Amino acid sequence: MLNRLTDRMDLLGQALQLRAYRQQVIASNIANAETAGYVARDFDFRSALQEARAATRRTTLSASDGLAGSDPRHLRTAVHSAAGVVDRVKVAYTVQTQPSLDQNSVDLDQQRANFVDNAVQYESTLRFINGHVKTMLSAIQGQ
Repeated sequence: MLNRLTDRMDLLGQALQLRAYRQQVIASNIANAETAGYVARDFDFRSALQEARAATRRTTLSASDGLAGSDPRHLRTAVHSAAGVVDRVKVAYTVQTQPSLDQNSVDLDQQRANFVDNAVQYESTLRFINGHVKTMLSAIQGQ
């Protein structure tokens, strides 16, 4: 039972880290909108989250194999860094949608839309985490 609760919190935490990193990438694109030759970057959030989940499962399995508990009711733990989620992200260059003389591939309208969409998704992830924590506290307190 506890594993399901912690797995969900882990997923939400990874999603929050990836959203924050994507916000930085998009902000970098916007900041370099006037830089000659700058090529906009981004990454696929869904595939990055799936890869982070798969890596966490592999880490959990390998860490649980190496731990010896004296009782089968002992919790299995996995040690993985928070930065490891972002380190595995494959950032790619975006395709230029409108030609420019200075070879800059940043489409400001698209980047602003991506920035706002990602900010809304980040906020909703925070709300999910907050709701999940409140639900767990209510269950613990018996309310």
